[in-house]
Amino acid sequence: MTDDSLRFSQAAQCLSPRLLSRVKDLEKDLAYSANELRLRLNRPLSVSCADKSCYITESGELTENISRRLLTVEKKDIDHSFGYICEYSVYARQSEIACGFVTLKGGHRVGICGTAVSRDGALVNVRSISSLNIRIAREHKGCSGELLEKTREISGGILICGPPCSGKTTVLRDLARTLSYKNRVSLIDGRGELAAACGGVFQNDVGMCDVFDGYPKDVAMEQALRSMSPQIIICDELGSEADVRAAENALNCGVRLIATAHAVDFSELKNRAGLKRLAALGGFEAVAALSGGASPGSLSAVARAGEVFGF
Repeated sequence: MTDDSLRFSQAAQCLSPRLLSRVKDLEKDLAYSANELRLRLNRPLSVSCADKSCYITESGELTENISRRLLTVEKKDIDHSFGYICEYSVYARQSEIACGFVTLKGGHRVGICGTAVSRDGALVNVRSISSLNIRIAREHKGCSGELLEKTREISGGILICGPPCSGKTTVLRDLARTLSYKNRVSLIDGRGELAAACGGVFQNDVGMCDVFDGYPKDVAMEQALRSMSPQIIICDELGSEADVRAAENALNCGVRLIATAHAVDFSELKNRAGLKRLAALGGFEAVAALSGGASPGSLSAVARAGEVFGF
């Protein structure tokens, strides 16, 4: 396991030597506050800290002022970072690249933006990379405490919602770890962000969970039911029709479901047909909304699923 400063250093290794040297000079300021490092071709290097974006000046200072002379990302910087995250084999990571991101050792995720390469109407690759978003994975043990306290009378499933960077994955990881000591928990880690397995060794503490690493969610849920007899299935970003059907099958087998979904608040969830269907079937007894990434685990609201989805 690594602390926040080491996690920041680990994620920053993606940067080219030119950018990395400037970022390292500011490590004391960024190690515990930075959530993302964003590289955009011919634009300033951006550092996302909670609810604000910062930049690094050419003289090595941290600023929110975009009118100053800022450290600009060049093509060679993008090329270096892209090569690093692909381990200098685009072919080996092509399926991940086509999904828009690559997960690194430690659970750090690098989002990729560029020109689509399609074949028979399907996206198969991305070329001419123009943006990279290095999302720094962190552990905040105990951050699920408020959620556990407010749902301690609930025996059914829980849906956790929040906007991007609100801490959903961080809370879900801690929830999985905490629940796994008294329950059989199958953790569906399709993107490698929760347990961050590397050669079968977890970089994050997920307790006694049985981890399905890199599986499509629907396949993983089916495998879990078949082989691990879980009492609880936990997965991040539930949403596709295939995911919902697999979750329905799990519910029919008496399994408790805990999942997350992208939504700023409850009103955005109401039109999610698949999630509403699961809730109506009893898949979610409670719905929790996170208040933001500045304090992972802080809740803005908790409600019964029927109140949220209107049944």
